[in-house]
Amino acid sequence: MNILSLKGVSKQYQNYMAVDNLSFDVPSGSIFGMLGPNGAGKTSTIRIITGITGADSGTIYFDGEKWKRSFIQQIGYMPEERGLYKKMKVAEHLEYLAQLRGMSKGDAQREIKMWFEKFDIKDWWSKKIEELSKGMQQKVQFIATVVHKPKLLILDEPFSGLDPINSNLLKDEISELKKSGTTIIFSTHRMEQVEEICDQIVLINKGKVILNGGVREIKEENKKNLFSVSLDKNSPLPTFNGVEVLEHNNEEYKLKLDGSISTNDLLKELIQRGLVIKSFHEILPTLNDIFIDKVEQNIYEINLKNG
Repeated sequence: MNILSLKGVSKQYQNYMAVDNLSFDVPSGSIFGMLGPNGAGKTSTIRIITGITGADSGTIYFDGEKWKRSFIQQIGYMPEERGLYKKMKVAEHLEYLAQLRGMSKGDAQREIKMWFEKFDIKDWWSKKIEELSKGMQQKVQFIATVVHKPKLLILDEPFSGLDPINSNLLKDEISELKKSGTTIIFSTHRMEQVEEICDQIVLINKGKVILNGGVREIKEENKKNLFSVSLDKNSPLPTFNGVEVLEHNNEEYKLKLDGSISTNDLLKELIQRGLVIKSFHEILPTLNDIFIDKVEQNIYEINLKNG
């Protein structure tokens, strides 16, 4: 079951096509990475999903139904550019935003107190937003996004401005929200964070999908026959047909196989020659490597098409 499905969604601003026939599904209960370079169309897509702007064409389905404005109450959105009223007190501000999402004042206060205890910020209740650091404001913005218990949570660069301790605190809360059934769309430029927490991703460039699927499957599909072998210091690696040594650092070798020799055959050869193998594993590409390759390839294809 998908919490969100986009089917042929497009959005144009004058002569600029921000979103171009975009289609992808977000599985319920997943952490879904929305990736792309600056100007790719991520923010425009998020604004359409959250109802801030409307699509020119295409259809969006939310939890199996065609999108309608009432679904906004079931979505939590934390934009990259934070939107807190600096002169308001923290608790009053959160109560106000929660009530905009349909909560009663009493329910809002109970949920806010629960989050204050989780984040150990009980003494912030009467502080003004402007008295808080950027990282502290980030926590308040996160609470504002989740306080109404949305089915779909959209986080745009949620760890920006947070120190490592608070970043881990937020990651733990995101993990707990997923366990409770919340679906999270996670937009960021930090590929290592995507690899760490996302189940699936969509990569957008020039308003189009250029890559979509599970993180592990995408890495498997884009592997390049690279391997790492570590040998005993008295066992230097001999030359093999079909094996190129890309890097050599002390006892560790980075190898590229051209397909004429299998990994099993290579291991047999190493053992038969009496070499002591300390470790041997395939090197999968990072999402960052795949991101760069796919975007550069897409730009090349666009330029080729446009002459």
